[in-house]
Amino acid sequence: MAKAATPAVEIEVGGRTVRVTNPDRVYFPARGETKLDLVEYYLSVGDGIVNALRERPTMLHRFPEGVAGEKVHQKRLPHGAPPWMETVRVFFPRYGRTADELCVTELAQVIWAVQMSTVEFHPWNSRRADVEKPDEWRIDLDPGDACTFETVKRVARVAHEVLDELGATGFPKTSGGSGLHVYVRIPPEHGFDDVRRAALAFAREVERRAPGDATTTWWRKERDPAAVFVDYNQNARDHTIAAAYSVRGNPEATVSTPIRWDELDDVDPRDLTIATVPARYAELGDLHAGIDDAVFELAPLLEWAERDEREGAGGPPDPDERD
Repeated sequence: MAKAATPAVEIEVGGRTVRVTNPDRVYFPARGETKLDLVEYYLSVGDGIVNALRERPTMLHRFPEGVAGEKVHQKRLPHGAPPWMETVRVFFPRYGRTADELCVTELAQVIWAVQMSTVEFHPWNSRRADVEKPDEWRIDLDPGDACTFETVKRVARVAHEVLDELGATGFPKTSGGSGLHVYVRIPPEHGFDDVRRAALAFAREVERRAPGDATTTWWRKERDPAAVFVDYNQNARDHTIAAAYSVRGNPEATVSTPIRWDELDDVDPRDLTIATVPARYAELGDLHAGIDDAVFELAPLLEWAERDEREGAGGPPDPDERD
């Protein structure tokens, strides 16, 4: 006989009611956390996840049967959304189509997306006021297959050193996997191409200071697998990475977690999960809360980009070319 479905539960979130179906469905097999556990996790980091997603077009990574099942990449807001869910319409020139993507302004919208089996939230680095002008520069430290996390941390220290010299405040976080991300707030005055040029110029400077540890080589087959790829192309239009406080779709339910620079020596991304991050958040609060107050002008990096291009280094490759 088939097991009866667990009754739905109603969650009150900021004056909204979100009905959560299948609350006991196991989403993360390593420790057995359920869909309701995922809801409770996002409630525990509410201000942080809303701060990370606020006003940004957001792609959803949905797992209707839990992370051991099929993964659905969804740009459009799922059908059946209540009227208080908000969206922003974005155009995709490559396909000549538009999509109304989730645009979070309150926590209930995050919880409704979780009800619709969303595990990961992947926001754009621009906001709906002008989706073509990014206000966030993203430094993605992406380790090769043979790269250790110690190497990632060494490259992160070099990136921090360069940011300090530029007068830029970087806000680091774990990726939820084996890498690290650093976000820098910028004024929404440049298009994606210029932000990517600036990001490449920064990446090249990190590579110069950390030869052997860091690389800007775009083609994976040409990279040293023991090096960290400083992935400037994560600043391309419609390229997204998991938000701060986003859970990742793996059995252990790791979390892309903001950290302090002085924690870098001791951090182990495997320890940061939906089981541990709520207590950390209760103690430390949102470590990215001040990001909007630390705006960096890109002009120095664009000057570096012009210098590199004059010297024959070339601009960024087509972000959609993959090997």
